[in-house]
Amino acid sequence: MQTFLGRYKEVDYLGQGARSNILLVTDEQTNQKYALKRVYKRTSHDQRFIEQTEAEYEVSREFQHPVLRKSYTLKRIRRWLRVVEVQLLMEYFPGRNLEDFVASVTLPQLVAIFAKVADGLQSLHQLGFVHADIKPNNILVNAEDQEVRIIDFGQSCRIGAIKKRIQGTPDYIAPEQVRRLPLDQRTDVFNLGATMYWMLTGKPWPTLLPGKELRPGQRLSHNHQAEAAAKPPHEVNEQVPPALSRLVMDCCQDRLQDRPADMKQVLTRLDVVRHLLAKSTSLWQPRKCDPTRKPDIDATGSGAWPQEKPQQPAARTDPLL
Repeated sequence: MQTFLGRYKEVDYLGQGARSNILLVTDEQTNQKYALKRVYKRTSHDQRFIEQTEAEYEVSREFQHPVLRKSYTLKRIRRWLRVVEVQLLMEYFPGRNLEDFVASVTLPQLVAIFAKVADGLQSLHQLGFVHADIKPNNILVNAEDQEVRIIDFGQSCRIGAIKKRIQGTPDYIAPEQVRRLPLDQRTDVFNLGATMYWMLTGKPWPTLLPGKELRPGQRLSHNHQAEAAAKPPHEVNEQVPPALSRLVMDCCQDRLQDRPADMKQVLTRLDVVRHLLAKSTSLWQPRKCDPTRKPDIDATGSGAWPQEKPQQPAARTDPLL
């Protein structure tokens, strides 16, 4: 077993992502468990993954809210004065992503998870940041105590920032992310709304994502066609209460000013739904989901398929060592 950052010993392999492996490590002095993300730079195109990890550290080291996964230490590994790897020490959270968890909960429990995510995002916004990539795979849930963690802050940015390129996940991306307009808390409102839509219906929200990169200064028109194509959740799945269905549709509006202004408004409406569902005990039966997935958008407009379930590699070797 290897030792990292001078005192953290590898215990197990947790999963993998874009140019990265995630390990379970323990502090040799305290036996405290942590997650360690190792991100590799093998070509110049991998620089964006290094930058996203550095951005994640800068944002998540500020966290105090229990729903936001905190980072503690970032180390850069150099070979011949070039950074070839970064190691990010993070909070370890034993949970599954929301997609895997949804079939084993009641609808009130699912709505409670949505509320915890909204509460965590409200705290993030108070720090001045937007997550900008909320989706089921970036929400972890612990089955035993219903704890929730929002993860992956590599695409987070300051409120009001304009991204240099389109970044996001097509099934959940907000119109202003595609149009390269300023992002604010209502961007996360849209991302969460699209996440709720998928979890409640098994269908993706028809987002405004062009087939090719936009030219500088180019803008896309109002997404009337997409909005018209999306049926309210309660029309797709009769288990969804109309009040929750209306909230989801409001969150997914094309224009920023037509959405809830912030996560406080989303939380207030989710609390109403929770009150209406308080006596329900039946297990949630989500509709069959479309397995088709679109790739995440990267700097060049090409994509990498999101890693939904960690897969153990056949051989755990590191050519950089």
